[in-house]
Amino acid sequence: MNLSRHHRERDSVRASETASDALRRGTAPARTASRTAAAQRDAAVDEVRITHADRLVFPADGIRKQDVVDYYRAVAPLLLREIAGRPLSVLRCPDGVAQACFFQKHRTAGLKRVDRVRLSEESGAVRDYLVVNDERQLLELVQFNALEFHPWGAMAATPDRVDRLVFDLDPGPGVAWSEVRRAARDLRARLDELGLAAFLRTSGGKGLHLVVPLRPGCDWDLAKRFAHGVAASLEQDEPARFVAVASKVRRNGRIFIDYLRNARGSTSVASYSLRARAGAPVAMPLDWSELGRVPGAAAFDLHSARRRIARRKHDPWEGIAELRQNLPRRAG
Repeated sequence: MNLSRHHRERDSVRASETASDALRRGTAPARTASRTAAAQRDAAVDEVRITHADRLVFPADGIRKQDVVDYYRAVAPLLLREIAGRPLSVLRCPDGVAQACFFQKHRTAGLKRVDRVRLSEESGAVRDYLVVNDERQLLELVQFNALEFHPWGAMAATPDRVDRLVFDLDPGPGVAWSEVRRAARDLRARLDELGLAAFLRTSGGKGLHLVVPLRPGCDWDLAKRFAHGVAASLEQDEPARFVAVASKVRRNGRIFIDYLRNARGSTSVASYSLRARAGAPVAMPLDWSELGRVPGAAAFDLHSARRRIARRKHDPWEGIAELRQNLPRRAG
């Protein structure tokens, strides 16, 4: 499916929305929102008791744990579309971002609501991985000081079938933001040549992510070989701009096309997730038409992200779950 055609068709639709439509599509809530549904949702969420609500999580910005909770309550319907039903890693910061944080992927004692899926690991061990399916489970992890949410590119029910690829454009020292934007457009064009539509987001860190939905999907071996092939082809064509190996020594003045997210057990940050960095930046989905106006990878924060969502007229990733496309049976 041609992505530009997809967006033109989407933008031509200007029908009035019900409250459920608005919530599903990620637009501002309609005035006709069901009070009964909202009350039921609030009652369910209130079952999660938040402790130490006044603890500073982003101390340099005066952002408390309650502010983080309020953010995730506000964006939960959107974030859940990205993480629900997927094996999940979270970055937990018990004492705020100024202190030590750690990743957690296994379900541990103390979690009462968060779901799990038993998955085999390379070592041969079988472990319980975190899975979130609803808002209560999401907020329980926030209560446990989870700040970042990093899902697999596969569902927990089908962990060996990849349904999303992620290309992370990671600029090395000396790379201007304008070059990162140019790289995103070039990578999009390369994927388009291969018949694949890509969706765009800021990472909330230094770069941009291109996300390629796959339906019905493929195995991890093909996903990783294909992603590596695309990255290597860009490096071969323009070695002064791109690098496709993880070595930091070679990144100076170049953009690392990180394809390594596309391996079994690897993850990438979810859209709408906060990042554990000063300023509380957010990984934010973009329409391709917005790229030239976005000043950087951390352009949206905990406050501005909510304002953006409230005023936008459409979800820039509308249709991503329904788009039918798959990888060619060759890598690169």
